[in-house]
Amino acid sequence: MNSSETVPESAGVSDPGYRPTSPQPFYWSVWRELWENRSIYVAPVLVAIVVLFGFLVSTIGLPERRRAVLLLDPAKARAAIEAPYDMAAIMLILTAFIVGVFYCLDALYGERRDRSILFWKSLPVSDRTTLLSKATIPLVVLPLVTFAIVVATQLVMMLWTSVLLISHGMSPASTWTYVPLFRNSFILLYGLAAIALWHAPIYGWALLISGWARRATFLWAVLPFFAIAFFERITFGTSHFASMLKDRLMGFAPTAFAFNMHSVNGPQLTPGTYLSAPGLWLGLIFAVVFLAAAIRLRRYRGPL
Repeated sequence: MNSSETVPESAGVSDPGYRPTSPQPFYWSVWRELWENRSIYVAPVLVAIVVLFGFLVSTIGLPERRRAVLLLDPAKARAAIEAPYDMAAIMLILTAFIVGVFYCLDALYGERRDRSILFWKSLPVSDRTTLLSKATIPLVVLPLVTFAIVVATQLVMMLWTSVLLISHGMSPASTWTYVPLFRNSFILLYGLAAIALWHAPIYGWALLISGWARRATFLWAVLPFFAIAFFERITFGTSHFASMLKDRLMGFAPTAFAFNMHSVNGPQLTPGTYLSAPGLWLGLIFAVVFLAAAIRLRRYRGPL
């Protein structure tokens, strides 16, 4: 065989059009985001530590308070015993939302600011794969991280309460009865999924602003909404736009859950009502539009 018929193994590497393919570009893109943004899991862990410290301090005098609580009717006793655990979950869910928003605001802006976008665009990973991996962080990864941390935090709280009650000659059964960890974990996982989908347009908007703004991404993300709400209020004397924003932040709760303050079983899940809510699907449509626009922006926007 003559040399003209042989193809060296390195052929194509120097070809400008050559793009080696990765078997799992999306998978490694998600891992890249986790590696470069450790606040995704560090911030919730730090908040969990603060919550646990505050809870340990609040358990001073707990046995006496527990005796008084157990004299109440079952619904009020459940609410009183479950309150610190609910507060811990709320604090961590709020932390996850804040982390998700600020992550999205910096996801594209950061790589444009430090010019690392030139390196990442040289890799065989499409803009669509990159944006989808970034959107996966607030929509999938953060809820799962939050779920694990909330369950671990509540378990530590329950164990400490049990030890404290036993040391004072009381049964810890009231804690484990009124705070069923398995049922609450299932409700938490369902709630986190409902919140993530409801907040999808917020994350999509933040990603779009991150790819468009040249500076002050947070201001560009929030000021237009405040300006519209203020203009409506002073011009028409109404607050429909502000109500819409409030519904986008907290409107998931009335559709995803049915609350009964007199029930000892906690909130009832209503996935049918949630999935049939027009606000959910309208928000998802906007999220897709924002994400598509962000993909196009990344394709043509260079470093700052």
